Amino acid sequence: MAKLFAAIDVGSYEVGMKIMEMSRKEGMKEIDYIRHRIELGTDTYNTGKISLERADELCETLLRFKAIMEEYRVDDYKAYGTSAIRETENKLIVLEQIKLRTGLDVEILSNSEQRFLHYKAVASKSEIFSRIMDKVSLLLDVGGGSIQLSLFENNALVTTQNIRLGILRIRDSMSDFASRSTVYEELLLELIDNQLDSFKRLYLDDGKKKIESIVIIDDYVSHVIQRYNKNQLVMAEELMRFVDIARTKSDEYITRLVGLTEESASLLIPSIVLLESVFLMTGATSLWAPGVSLADGIAYEYAMEHRFVTAGHDFENDALECSKRMAERYQSNIPRNELVERVAVDIFRCTRKLHGMGKRELLLLRIAAILNDCGRFVTLDGAAEASYGIIMASEIIGLSHAERLIVASIVRYNKVDFEYYTEMVKRTLIERPDYLRLVKLCAIFRLADGLCRSFRVKIQGIRAALKDQNLILTVDTDENISLERRFFRRKSDFFTEVFSVEVTIKQNKRNIAI
Repeated sequence: MAKLFAAIDVGSYEVGMKIMEMSRKEGMKEIDYIRHRIELGTDTYNTGKISLERADELCETLLRFKAIMEEYRVDDYKAYGTSAIRETENKLIVLEQIKLRTGLDVEILSNSEQRFLHYKAVASKSEIFSRIMDKVSLLLDVGGGSIQLSLFENNALVTTQNIRLGILRIRDSMSDFASRSTVYEELLLELIDNQLDSFKRLYLDDGKKKIESIVIIDDYVSHVIQRYNKNQLVMAEELMRFVDIARTKSDEYITRLVGLTEESASLLIPSIVLLESVFLMTGATSLWAPGVSLADGIAYEYAMEHRFVTAGHDFENDALECSKRMAERYQSNIPRNELVERVAVDIFRCTRKLHGMGKRELLLLRIAAILNDCGRFVTLDGAAEASYGIIMASEIIGLSHAERLIVASIVRYNKVDFEYYTEMVKRTLIERPDYLRLVKLCAIFRLADGLCRSFRVKIQGIRAALKDQNLILTVDTDENISLERRFFRRKSDFFTEVFSVEVTIKQNKRNIAI
């Protein structure tokens, strides 16, 4: 049976809504796309608050969207706000006004959640996506407040980095200069190149690593490419010819040429200069503009959750691969971390009846094992706190802010005394359901880490069995594990407290000489 779904994006410079028809037979089909230009980001990025006038306009726009939803008889909807609302000081007031005046619930996406939805929208174009991402590629996600650079190699995510170079923020920061002056473009390039330099040095080996393709998610360059190139793929030379035209022609000429409004022309030039800078930085030879939006990502995620479509890409593997690259960058003890991960997974799987958690929590546990000693790169004394800081400051695509907090806290409380709910809320504002997940994951992780206490890899295998109120861990090793036994007793106390289960360790020596 078909279902109508509305995906609403409250963005930095426009509010958009896509009406999508979903069915298990046909998948997703776009029925309508309604957009209203409103520069919420201009208020937020310049003053820190959304003004009363713009809040009024936003509510009126959402009321019109609601009326359209009722005309279509939409079955369900999701509405998300991005950086313009996320960064404003009066966020809760604005959201309450929207709820009271329109009846719509607008949820705020963290940056990583927003970019992940964009990424899912691109991945929904499965055939082209797989072909491009199988090579060395860069996903350039351009927003009003910031850009996201995600580097791929062999269909695996290497890193993803957020830079405050959004086109609305760029334009407004350069408002003192005429947009068509030589000085404007020179300063614009200087501003962009300065911000991109660190990414080039850290992740592109100072320009030695060459990118084959750039995938762009934006509203302006993508619009131009889709208007003149139906296959959405252009070579660098062709793109640069358009860049030269955009530079030398007037806003009026450009808007006529590409079919944008004059309001949009002020954001087209920063978009083009930004893209040109990324091309020069990477040496890329082609650009793919799939023409997707946040609304497409919202709809795709909803369709996957309700089984209207099947994901053709392993998104969890992206988070794992990104974490492994982070561990390499911070010179972690990879063999030991892999052992901790295997042991933690075994304990998690054999104690499902105790903890009741699923695949998502297992992913968080594995990422915590991969990153558990990254803080040692910064300091040996206080490595747990340093690891916490590194993880919280890093973008791991596919993880929400709350999930990143859980991972960072698992690593922190492996070495630091555990804080109970009241104290932890004061420090992290963690929600109660997330706290309960964290407690159980911490108990499992501490147990696994206790078994692997030595920085040598002694254990060849482990079997876990739950019998009555006793968890029996049988360790395969011929080496002396006295150190592990000693620290294991300390680590197992918390597991017993959380799950009311005693833990016993047994050693299986497989190669004893007769």
